[in-house]
Amino acid sequence: MPLAVIRTQPFWAAVVASTSMLLALAPYGLFLLAGLPALLLCLYVQGLRGPRLPAALLPLPFLGYAVAGPGDRPVTVLVCLAALAAAATGLTRRALAEARAHSATERAIAETLQEHAARGERARIARELHDVVAHHISMIAVQAETARLTTEGMPPAGAERLLAIGDTARTALTEMRRLLGVLREDAGTPAAPQRRPQPGLQQLAELVDEAREASAAATRLIVSGPVRPLDQGVELTAYRIVQEALTNARRHAPGAAVDVALRYTPQGLHLSVRDNGPGPARAPARTGHGLTGMRERAAMVGGELSSGPAPGGGFRIEVLLPAPAADSPQETAV
Repeated sequence: MPLAVIRTQPFWAAVVASTSMLLALAPYGLFLLAGLPALLLCLYVQGLRGPRLPAALLPLPFLGYAVAGPGDRPVTVLVCLAALAAAATGLTRRALAEARAHSATERAIAETLQEHAARGERARIARELHDVVAHHISMIAVQAETARLTTEGMPPAGAERLLAIGDTARTALTEMRRLLGVLREDAGTPAAPQRRPQPGLQQLAELVDEAREASAAATRLIVSGPVRPLDQGVELTAYRIVQEALTNARRHAPGAAVDVALRYTPQGLHLSVRDNGPGPARAPARTGHGLTGMRERAAMVGGELSSGPAPGGGFRIEVLLPAPAADSPQETAV
């Protein structure tokens, strides 16, 4: 039988080969083994490429012939076992190939979703940092213009430099808006501006209260060190990290108590979020884009983030963010 027929029409090739073998088993017996490879190849290709049900049913006539048919019984049993093995091998290889393809598709979908989520998170970070940086650059432009217009006895060269500073600041704002537009397009987010003020550490108590009401679990905010205003970007980063950490705690450890701790140190702001849920058993679930987004936020202001099972149970997130030097600590709880 031509290989082209076996490849393109595996079912009919297997039917022809099986019928021929069955018809010839009784009169020819052992001599029929010469045609056995063609039969096995047809059954194997049918199992590998053809419909599954015919591939599983085609060897059954050989089984019936081996049990009740005439002729040389050992030869019949040998042909039956070989036919079953050929069809089973083809079906098994197909199942393994389909499982690998399905697994690869799932991985590709998961990676695409994670990348899309990461791009959206980066665009959100960029929008928030744009508001912070734009405020500072606007102040540079305003102060330069004010100094140029109100300073008495300003030399012409100094006035020109202040005018150049203001123009440069305004140009920087324009370029930042263009960059933000590119990030929005890349992440597929709408270009409408966000008009609400960006949150900071002053809003953490409200955030903790909302988390406590949403989960009906004990959620505390503990602050140590002299409370002082920090850079707006640092405060925004701390707020967003706490927000994401509380969301993760509700998702992965519903009902668990959560402590949010802020500690002002001479080196910076130390932030920790810890719950008392089943940490080690739950740790593999904490590897999504949420932690990645928190690490990116911390890194963008020069900070560091670590996470993992907490000693004694639960899950913890530790963050160090740069901040001005502080004095001796004091502790309060909300």
